[in-house]
Amino acid sequence: MGHNRVLPRGITFCLCALALVFFSIALAQQAPNRKQMPAGFMRSPALVSPEIHADNKVTFRLSAPKASEVTLSGEWMEGFGASEKMGRNDEGVWSITVGPMPPEFYGYSFNVDGVKVLDPGNAMHKRDGQRVDCVLLVPGKESTLYEVKDVPHGTLAKVWYESPTLDLTRRMYVYTPPGYESGGDKYPVFYLLHGGGGDEDAWSTLGRTSQILDNLISQGKALPMVVVMPNGNAYQAGTPGEIPAPTGQSVLSRDDRAKFSGMFEKSLVADIVPFIEKHYRVHADRNHRAIAGLSMGGGHTFRITADNPEMFDYIGVFSAGVRNVDEQVENQLKTLKAGNKLYWVACGVDDPLAYAGSQTLVALLEKLEFKHTFRESTGGHTWANWRIYLSEIAPLLFK
Repeated sequence: MGHNRVLPRGITFCLCALALVFFSIALAQQAPNRKQMPAGFMRSPALVSPEIHADNKVTFRLSAPKASEVTLSGEWMEGFGASEKMGRNDEGVWSITVGPMPPEFYGYSFNVDGVKVLDPGNAMHKRDGQRVDCVLLVPGKESTLYEVKDVPHGTLAKVWYESPTLDLTRRMYVYTPPGYESGGDKYPVFYLLHGGGGDEDAWSTLGRTSQILDNLISQGKALPMVVVMPNGNAYQAGTPGEIPAPTGQSVLSRDDRAKFSGMFEKSLVADIVPFIEKHYRVHADRNHRAIAGLSMGGGHTFRITADNPEMFDYIGVFSAGVRNVDEQVENQLKTLKAGNKLYWVACGVDDPLAYAGSQTLVALLEKLEFKHTFRESTGGHTWANWRIYLSEIAPLLFK
């Protein structure tokens, strides 16, 4: 009879390890041939773009070895469709350094032989209507409120609600301030309306609303508030492309859209405000309601507050105004004047779309001895101005 021999544990471990090595070698020999990395070869580092230098100059780079021409377009450039040619090195990398650039939140893109191209080195994008661009934030005093800082943060939610007025289930964005979820306090509400071509995403993505409110609240410059950002296009349930259009409304002509004139204003009063006051811990009186809008949203704001003088004590009209002043409008403003705490008008002096209308509105307010503020800024019909206006009006609300 034979004897079973038990190997010492250490020898068993070594044999197992040796077997594993031989198995790995055999497996590698059976594997399909693959291109081996040459000795001394190192992968090329990813291109850094955009690269913001200490002096606020910015370098943009794009690898396009087969391109004949590459240009850069950015919101800091003057003139519609302005661009600058980029230079090419021997490795096919195109680059350009611009600036120093004033601190701001900018959009930009490349154009490669006539085709718009986003920067593959930059994951930060923004959408303005149907236009998509990359973005960069140049740091500095003027843009500090737009940065994400180490402060308590509010919550931005995409909220669905029923709109019987428009016979739609619609979407809006709602910002609740830091501490809302864990507390029991009631808050004032700020209704913030976008302009033509925008939707419910505009004030959040382009206007940096959450970052601005987080920073102002943390600095004690603005009171904690709920901010409601609805879709001002009465024919839409929400962001086009992301949210399917209602049947029969996929393509609307200018005349078709005109049929919805005045409907969003009615919906905000009849649908949105009641929804917010039912589902959120907010004060439900005019002393704790504010409304402001830019361009088209400024027009919405003017009409909503003129038609409903009992609803809002704080009003902001950005880059908008009035064209035709009649007796009805004058009488509505006289009624609104009685209880209003803030009527804030703002426009860029180089704004060809809205400056004249803003001046007409201000002249009417002065005629009626309606206490107001007229904020004239440089620049035109741009988000660079509207972010500033939000930064300046928010600290004035509910004080």
